[in-house]
Amino acid sequence: MYPTDREQGFDLPATELAVRAREFAARRLPVWLYDHSLRGYLFGRELAARSGLRPNEDYDDELVFVAGILHDTGVVDAGNGRQRFEVDGADTAARFLRDHGVDERRVAIVWDAVALHTSEGIAHRKGTEAAVTQLGVAADILGRDRGSLPAGFADRVHAAFPRNDIGYTLAEAIVEQAGDDPEKAGPLSFPGHLVSLHAPHGSVPNWFDLVESAGWGDRPAYRGRVGEVATGPEELGRLFARRLADGDVEGLVDLYEPHAAFSPEPGVTVRGREAIRQALGDYVAAGARVRLEPRRTEESAGLALMSHTATVTGLGSREGSMTTVTTELARRRPDGRWLYVIDDPFSSHAEAAG
Repeated sequence: MYPTDREQGFDLPATELAVRAREFAARRLPVWLYDHSLRGYLFGRELAARSGLRPNEDYDDELVFVAGILHDTGVVDAGNGRQRFEVDGADTAARFLRDHGVDERRVAIVWDAVALHTSEGIAHRKGTEAAVTQLGVAADILGRDRGSLPAGFADRVHAAFPRNDIGYTLAEAIVEQAGDDPEKAGPLSFPGHLVSLHAPHGSVPNWFDLVESAGWGDRPAYRGRVGEVATGPEELGRLFARRLADGDVEGLVDLYEPHAAFSPEPGVTVRGREAIRQALGDYVAAGARVRLEPRRTEESAGLALMSHTATVTGLGSREGSMTTVTTELARRRPDGRWLYVIDDPFSSHAEAAG
């Protein structure tokens, strides 16, 4: 049990159910998680008051407290099951309430509040108790609406219940659980998102990986500028060479992401489509042509690192041709196109040819 003197001065609910919930949490949660749970309740209550919501008039304060103090019980051994931690926590809270004779209507309210506490945009549609719970958790983890808290209130809360780097500490605990049981972190869930941040790049499937493996044959569709697009990274070089030969400046610019970087000559880098448009326009005006021979392509999780041998002719007053080795980084966009993120045609020393 944690010392209760830290909780004095915050007017926490003192009903028998609230006291039992606090004791239940104190016996099962590490102090950093217990303190986060109390901060979430306190922040949620204050932010609700700023919106004109009054405890025990506009919402059941006892249920909000129970949901707040138990909302992360799915992260610890006492609540750890085979589901994502939010649902395990909701089931743990529901069992606690039933063990204390709480009727099913109120159990359902707490279950929703706990299960949806990471579901912004849904929790606020499932009743005021769920909305206030989510409001407080978002304030404590993400600082959401922190500017609306009374002056000095957050400092007082943090002095009593230290943060212990909760945003990172909690994430590590959730990822550790998923490491023991991957079923707890589906790739499209909040736990799955945390796992993707910790796992080696490309080892966790994203939305497009899931769609491609569904077996229905859905294909990406680009509805922008009319013309052929690169549906694989290796097609970018072919399209670049052809559009340069055609003098198609806009077609060339379409091969780059909006904030891409391009090196139009050795030692010079420009960024953004407007600057790239100017540089490629100079290429076209000079009558430049390029022949690209692939050297290497490494692709992983929607990124591709490429290298080509480039033979360039017609740049300005230069006679003959020059040969360089290029380096390009491309990325698959949500619409299915591959676009350049970084394009350095002069990553090696240029050699002139007669």
